[in-house]
Amino acid sequence: MTQSEVDECVVGVLGGSGLYEIDGLTDVEEVALSTPFGEPSDAFVTGRLGDLRMVFLPRHGRGHRFSPSEINFRANIWGMKQLGVTRILSVSAVGSMREDIVPGDFVVIDQFFDRTRHRADTFFTDGCVAHVMFADPVCAQVRAALLEAARAAKITIHDGGTYMNMEGPQFSTRAESRIYRGWGVDVIGMTNLQEAKLAREAELCYATIAMATDYDCWHDGHDDVTVEAVLDVMRKNVGNAREVVRLAAPLLAGERACACSSALQYAIMTDKAVIPAEARTRLGLLIDKYLD
Repeated sequence: MTQSEVDECVVGVLGGSGLYEIDGLTDVEEVALSTPFGEPSDAFVTGRLGDLRMVFLPRHGRGHRFSPSEINFRANIWGMKQLGVTRILSVSAVGSMREDIVPGDFVVIDQFFDRTRHRADTFFTDGCVAHVMFADPVCAQVRAALLEAARAAKITIHDGGTYMNMEGPQFSTRAESRIYRGWGVDVIGMTNLQEAKLAREAELCYATIAMATDYDCWHDGHDDVTVEAVLDVMRKNVGNAREVVRLAAPLLAGERACACSSALQYAIMTDKAVIPAEARTRLGLLIDKYLD
């Protein structure tokens, strides 16, 4: 596959297991693969939306088998890259940390804050070091497409917000929730930051559309977050999420004009003469174009 063929656009979608049930999706099939970083969360679902190729993956596995800290983020992103994906739309359930982000609203994230402790979130270990730029952690072009699609679908959407990525799988304590609000974060979730970091290292465009399902536990006027309440809002919003994906994906067709596609160009710090053969093989999908 040539670079021009790749840049013709393959859109990946990370989210719940039902997101691929989109009106107009054809040629649907499953692709199981292994990666140098282990097994992805599930088989990938591929299909076509018009002339656009799409790849779907349920990040928790079908049936929600993996907790946030158990997800093999590296394998999931690597699999997307291996299947030719260039842009990733991430759909995620979050808690709202702002009064005006009402459960049921959508937020197109523009920043992240990390509170995780136990997760592998880089491909570059064991003999090869790279430092990608991450000041702006989402792709502006993909973010713009999500905003346009949500507005076209007449969904209540908030433009911009900071996503606090907590470890989980437990929800916040009341003290944590109130402190996080004081830090100025807008929503809280458990999965998207590792995806964003790894997508940048893999030179994939990435952006998140977050579905607010609850007010965490800071809001005195609302019941504390429960799994039942979260699932109820998610069920009501899954159709909206599918519609946003359906409308956003075609907006991304064509060549990329962002810096995501060359994020590794000046990031690899290790002298190629001392990169171990094993690391060179393991990371070849990402680094060969810069080291050959």
